[in-house]
Amino acid sequence: MNQASLRTICLTWRASLLNRNPILSNTQPSFLSNIFLRNTSFFNKLPAEDIWRGVTAVSNAGKKRGRGKGTGKKVAKDLNKGQTIGLGKNNCIWPGLNSPIIRGNELIYQQKLADNLDRENGIFKLRDSLSNFRMVKLNSIDRGWSGSKMPGRSIGPPDTVGEEEFSSFDTRVLENKIVFIMKGNMGRKRRYSVLSVTGNGNGLAGFATVKAPEVRTALRKSKNRAGQKLINISLCENRTIYHDFFTGFGKTKIYCFKKPEGHGLICHRAIQTICKVIGIKDIYAKIEGSTNLQHIVKAFIIGLMRQKSYQNIANETNLNIVEQRNARNGYTEIKAIAPMSQVQENNMNAVDIMHFTLGNKIVLKKSATYPFYVNSKGHKLYQIKEERFRNQSNVRLHQLVNFYG
Repeated sequence: MNQASLRTICLTWRASLLNRNPILSNTQPSFLSNIFLRNTSFFNKLPAEDIWRGVTAVSNAGKKRGRGKGTGKKVAKDLNKGQTIGLGKNNCIWPGLNSPIIRGNELIYQQKLADNLDRENGIFKLRDSLSNFRMVKLNSIDRGWSGSKMPGRSIGPPDTVGEEEFSSFDTRVLENKIVFIMKGNMGRKRRYSVLSVTGNGNGLAGFATVKAPEVRTALRKSKNRAGQKLINISLCENRTIYHDFFTGFGKTKIYCFKKPEGHGLICHRAIQTICKVIGIKDIYAKIEGSTNLQHIVKAFIIGLMRQKSYQNIANETNLNIVEQRNARNGYTEIKAIAPMSQVQENNMNAVDIMHFTLGNKIVLKKSATYPFYVNSKGHKLYQIKEERFRNQSNVRLHQLVNFYG
């Protein structure tokens, strides 16, 4: 279509429009452009709440990706809730608003009423109840690793199976997360994955990972399944492990060390929780590599199951097992005696048991970093003054131990 034919069509349309509206025939052609203007739009058609929702809302695709989690929270309070026209600090009767104009044959006039303090206090309480959402405050004993979140919290013993009861068991949640799976007919499907461990505090424990569409269902199934997969773990002196050992799963490596009584649980928080439900009270564990929670749990349980008693180690190595404790001034205690053989009589060399239990592994020890003032003049003067008190506290402690021991 060329320019001449387009101009002919426009003139024909303009002539037909003027014939339909004779009022516009005497107007100037420049006013024809105002015919198509609209004085209404969605800004004055829709209420303010719908307009703000269109600006601040998140699409369905965005909700699936976890966007806009805080958009549904109401920040402002509705101060009009509980208010009534004419009732407030200055209570008045307003005919036509809060009272009828005529009551029977009597005409109602505007008048002031007595103050009502109870009603005002009730409004204040109502406003306080409209405050923002507050997290549930838990008892300090019931808290998990991070406040009121599920990891680290207790969910009670497993449910009874027939006549078997888990009365002395306690279940702790180690991991609670949301996972997604793609279905051909349903698309992206959300589920909750829960990892929990249960134990009776006396060497009997189990763990399980369960997925379910609801959180409560996943917690209940994980607790019951962990109770069905119990493992018997032998403890040394009912408080610690038999020997130092190395264990691993995937890219996670764990070095566990036996510690004397009173040392405590110096390890990862997941290992601490597992030790509490098993009954281990004194241990030191160092993790190298990946800190995947499921790998940590599996590696630690595998290491506990691979423990060997002192007598088994003595039978395998043909060596006597002797323990020397620095806390008891090098006191020597025989733990196991190997069966008599010619190899044992000729071999008089002392072998560290860590070479056997750690599997020729060496713990990564970082070099110590000293503070900036170590080589300063003031620090050297301080060391000279403190030289005569060096090791005084340890000497006093050993004197007290020997005196009372």
